[in-house]
Amino acid sequence: MIRLKLSILLLVTVLAAAPQRVTEGELKVVSNAGGAGEGPSWDPAGFLYFTGGGKISRLNLQGKVEAFRDPAPGANGSSVDPQKRLVVCENRKVIRIERDGSVTVLADNYEGKKFNSPNDTSLDSKGRVYFSDPRYGNRSTIEMLDAAGKQVEGVYRIDAPGKVTRIIHELDRPNGLLVSPGDRYLYVADNNNNTEGGARKLWRFDLKKDGSVDTGSKKLIFDWRKGRGPDGFKMDRQGRLYVAAGRNKASQFETTDEFKSGVYILSPEGKLLEFVAVPTDETTNVAFGGSDLKTLYITSGGTLYSIRTKTAGRITAVN
Repeated sequence: MIRLKLSILLLVTVLAAAPQRVTEGELKVVSNAGGAGEGPSWDPAGFLYFTGGGKISRLNLQGKVEAFRDPAPGANGSSVDPQKRLVVCENRKVIRIERDGSVTVLADNYEGKKFNSPNDTSLDSKGRVYFSDPRYGNRSTIEMLDAAGKQVEGVYRIDAPGKVTRIIHELDRPNGLLVSPGDRYLYVADNNNNTEGGARKLWRFDLKKDGSVDTGSKKLIFDWRKGRGPDGFKMDRQGRLYVAAGRNKASQFETTDEFKSGVYILSPEGKLLEFVAVPTDETTNVAFGGSDLKTLYITSGGTLYSIRTKTAGRITAVN
């Protein structure tokens, strides 16, 4: 009897320590038309926006994909604001597509210099837009330089159209970013994958009430070391982070022995809880959607995937 009790106690202990799946079901292909390159965001009206192929597309609840803005050169990360307007990085600018289809330029320069390549966006509870401005590929047209002539790849905040503040310039190459609930933290993916020894890290900063960043609060959440680092990411209602990262096929500067292509689900403290493998390279971004916000959409290699989650996600269209 004592041995049986000990065995039951051991089993309960093992089960309690075992990682519990955050997702459920299997990964599904939603669309392989080749246009799902980046920037997914959910509109509660029943649309998923995504970018790729020089345009912005949207998927409805019936599974039909249609062009929403074509052409949209350089379109990348996007967010739907509480007024159901689409905020998107496009062609060295950040724009907002109004409900009537007109376009408002939110930011196209900083101190008279063109941005590098605005990449991803996130909104805080006051409607301020945060965006990253890295440069991948050809760097000959970079205008953002510091006082010493060094190229700057920063993070910016837009308080109103044309009112832009640089809040971070100390990172290697900022990519995905996210403002946490209550505007407490700003998470930033530092992704310099095409440089040997470049950063492949996810950082967290404290946000101040005025929207500025306490750079001294910088905290490492997760490090992909020599693999392909973090790209876009989102958060569920329990504070877990769903991060697109990794590769299946090694590149000149990225290994595959430790971090494969897919979604890395992290606890708020940075513990790896679950990995969702994605067969195509490169997994670039994710977004929660569906009527219950429990469908995680994933862009990777031009294909749009989905997987169900047990917890609803947070979206910028709902504060």
